[in-house]
Amino acid sequence: MEHSSAEAFGRLAAELQDADGVEQTVEAVVQYALQAVWCEYASVVLITKRRRPQIMALTDPKLAELYRSQIDAGTGPMITALEQRSALLIPDVLAEARWSAQWSEQMVAAGIRSAMHLPMLVAGRPEAVLSLYSDKPDGFTDDDLAVAHILAQHGSAAVAAARNQVSLTEAVDARKLVGQALGILMERYRLDEVRAFEVLRRYSQDNNRKLRDVAQELLDTRELPTSSQRRM
Repeated sequence: MEHSSAEAFGRLAAELQDADGVEQTVEAVVQYALQAVWCEYASVVLITKRRRPQIMALTDPKLAELYRSQIDAGTGPMITALEQRSALLIPDVLAEARWSAQWSEQMVAAGIRSAMHLPMLVAGRPEAVLSLYSDKPDGFTDDDLAVAHILAQHGSAAVAAARNQVSLTEAVDARKLVGQALGILMERYRLDEVRAFEVLRRYSQDNNRKLRDVAQELLDTRELPTSSQRRM
């Protein structure tokens, strides 16, 4: 890799570190991809906690329909790249027979002739897929693929870090909410902390709701349903 490219990726790493949250992180990745690989379009599809692909960043909104079709059908190059956990290069969509004719027609209609899909792996598990598109057949060289691999690696680490930060923030917020809700129960019904938590947990289980949501409702209304109050 040339010195200038190394400097560019250094700037990208710094930019990703400064990004605020998952959305800004993946947006930085796709915007950088347009310059680093000289592609027409770029996108990142995130994998949710339920392992379902979710569109997160697009440099052109017309890509959204291409992804929705693949996600709904459960098949397509983006899905294949996820399942195989390896980069997928499509030199010419018109010469492809691995996927449906409808997929090929959609790609051509969107002005796309070649593509790359790179799973963004963390500990061997795909967290997202970086996709790059060209309006020309054979639009990507081996050098482009090498650069895209490095970009996906940087993006993988940044997305994982952003997700961890979100999880930590949510956990801290949840603990604060539960603590405040316990305080209300302890003061109003003269319960100790253990008993107050049992009441909150029982209401969560009986109503099949998250403990955090139960605590938020108690803070908002200052009341628990009559049925739960009677069981205290």
